[in-house]
Amino acid sequence: MSIKVGEKLPSATLKVASADGIKDVTTDELFRGRKVVLFAVPGAFTPTCSAKHLPGFVQNADAIRAKGVDAIVCLAVNDAFVMGAWGKDQKVGDKIVMAADGNAEWTRALGLELDAGRFGMGTRCQRFALVAEDGVVKALQVEAPGKFEVSSAEAVLKAL
Repeated sequence: MSIKVGEKLPSATLKVASADGIKDVTTDELFRGRKVVLFAVPGAFTPTCSAKHLPGFVQNADAIRAKGVDAIVCLAVNDAFVMGAWGKDQKVGDKIVMAADGNAEWTRALGLELDAGRFGMGTRCQRFALVAEDGVVKALQVEAPGKFEVSSAEAVLKAL
């Protein structure tokens, strides 16, 4: 069962690539006392994720922040090195936190995992976006399999 609007996000430790190497970042650090938009993708460097999902958030980051959002987080079940490289490739800069859930532990705790084994990708995140305030989910949009409609930056902007 997946997390729902009104529920508190579970605690976990994610990995983020930084200039000083890979660092642990807790979900409490990311979400406590802040309004955060998090969007999740099935995989870094995959077609829809690289052509549409992440670029939309990069292009709309200022507009999203103008709606009172403190941080934008991109989540994927990849390692932090891959997320860091993808962020550089997509020219994310400091607009988006590229968070890795390498073992899908937080993704499973959210109940939003995806079995991509038939594609040779193992367990991944479903494509989704959420808005959280002080760690509580205020909005959650999960895509239907194979779709990219409700979790785009444009859709999130409308929901804000």
